Amino acid sequence: MAVTKIGLRNAWFQFHKWIGLLLAIVIIPVSVTGSALVWHDALDEAVNPARYAVSGAEAALSPLAYAEAAKRVLAPGERISGMRFEEGGPVVVSAAQPPNPSTKGRPSRTMVWIDPGTGRVLDKADSSDGLVRVLHVLHGSLMVPGVGRQIVGWIGVAMLISSISGIWLWWPTVGSWTKGLRWRRHRNLDTNLHHMMGFWISVPLFVLSLTGVWISFPPFFAKISGAEAPRGPGPQGRPPPRPLETPVQSPDSAVRIAQALVPGAPVSIGWPTDAKPEWSVSIAQGEGSPAEVSITDAAGEAKRGKGPSTGIARTMRKIHDGTDMGVVWQVIIFLGGILPAILAVTGIIMWWRARSWRKDAGRRRRSTGGTPATEAL
Repeated sequence: MAVTKIGLRNAWFQFHKWIGLLLAIVIIPVSVTGSALVWHDALDEAVNPARYAVSGAEAALSPLAYAEAAKRVLAPGERISGMRFEEGGPVVVSAAQPPNPSTKGRPSRTMVWIDPGTGRVLDKADSSDGLVRVLHVLHGSLMVPGVGRQIVGWIGVAMLISSISGIWLWWPTVGSWTKGLRWRRHRNLDTNLHHMMGFWISVPLFVLSLTGVWISFPPFFAKISGAEAPRGPGPQGRPPPRPLETPVQSPDSAVRIAQALVPGAPVSIGWPTDAKPEWSVSIAQGEGSPAEVSITDAAGEAKRGKGPSTGIARTMRKIHDGTDMGVVWQVIIFLGGILPAILAVTGIIMWWRARSWRKDAGRRRRSTGGTPATEAL
């Protein structure tokens, strides 16, 4: 049987409809949390203002002084693993918690926020706590342990298909495509909203869905792109690397050694671990990416690192979350999360109205002795 244009359109309609109906309950939280996380830093500051109540923007003390301030509030067994200097904000120290065999997934860290001007501890929290962290977990895995990331990836695949099928259904069947830009294509407000918002968000939604799928299935796309496949977790049962309890070098000496090779202000410091006994120091270089310097803890020998990854996987992540992409793209991402949620709601309203209309039509035909209509599912 030949496939007609109307038959193909109806098939696309059914596919588009059931994707929206069946996945609405998960599309809405994934989309809305993605919108919120575009403004991650501003949101964290709004929720936790005490962490950012600094007395001055400049780091007036040495890295060792900040490390000692953090140690005073850490629990026994916690070891400092890193330090970063927020521009115009606090110094943030992260510490690895003692090994816990019962913990599954990524180990939590203890975070300490320190006033750069005075060395006073502003706040302390577990990295797995707080609203922003909950939003990250909900967006990335729907809080489903183990397979949550893959579930979100397949939701992204469904949204890819939905954006393509939505354009097909938006395209006017008669006349120029410009007719589709008219506001009043239907007498109902929700239907007009669905058509109009669906058109304008379709391309950004396609891009965001594609990049989200790429992030969820990195080994698959590494094979396609020829990029290096990400390293998976170590052998089962092996504990994560632990920061050295008493490094040979101090954070001050590590920074001095790094600055002798690359002059500039430190951006972040990574502590040596039992798996890799090297300090990692990032040095600011004007408007460009920070320079990475590694220093052996035992001998204090420095070498220039490769710097942050600039491969296609990193590019996909930047596009998806808007990091360093400019405010215009960040606004588009924000709308790309809000509008799909509205599309899901308006789509449900449209489906329910059509379902009610078919039931009413069936009852009228039966009351007049006509052929019973097939009621909507």
